[in-house]
Amino acid sequence: MLKLTYTEESFYLECLTQPLEDWVAQRVIFALRVGQSLCVEPSTASFLLPVDLPGVDLLKAEVKRDDSEIIDLCACDSECMEVTLRGSWLSDGSEDAMGVFATSMSDRAEFLLQKLWQEAQACASVMSE
Repeated sequence: MLKLTYTEESFYLECLTQPLEDWVAQRVIFALRVGQSLCVEPSTASFLLPVDLPGVDLLKAEVKRDDSEIIDLCACDSECMEVTLRGSWLSDGSEDAMGVFATSMSDRAEFLLQKLWQEAQACASVMSE
């Protein structure tokens, strides 16, 4: 499964080997035990990736091959493409944008997305220096 953690300033993407349903169930149980509000709802998450990253063509091919409705790729301009994922949003129910988005797709697609996101982050940090 892919987990995107959204904070006030950014988000972090990671792959987990745990099945999505098990992970969500554990989060619900934890929230109940500690008396914390938890809202789980269907949602989408989007982020941008540079189109010139090595591996983008592999991701496009994987999305076409998989033919699921979980991931969409859309060209934004000559430099970036938007990745849109369908899954579940977990938060405390408040209106702020902090929370966790989780989704599940093929292992290969998850791996490629994580790798591309990490490369994009590395490129962005080099550019800001």
